[in-house]
Amino acid sequence: MTNTMAMKCFNCGKGVMYGHNVSHAKNRTRKIFKPNLHNARIKMGGITKTMKLCTKCLRIWKNAVKPQVVEKTEVPVAAL
Repeated sequence: MTNTMAMKCFNCGKGVMYGHNVSHAKNRTRKIFKPNLHNARIKMGGITKTMKLCTKCLRIWKNAVKPQVVEKTEVPVAAL
């Protein structure tokens, strides 16, 4: 068995799940489903922390802190 203790998302708690591989002949073998975790450096309150996040939480985090794009306003030529 692999070390599954640290296989948990810091944000949502998604972790290892156990089940079976089932063949066409219905033979069942043990299967471990691991979450897709990535180490991410996240700035919280001026402090940078490294934590393991699943890809879903990482996408949510990136979209939440995406900088707002300010559209350029056209300046009339007469104002210059």
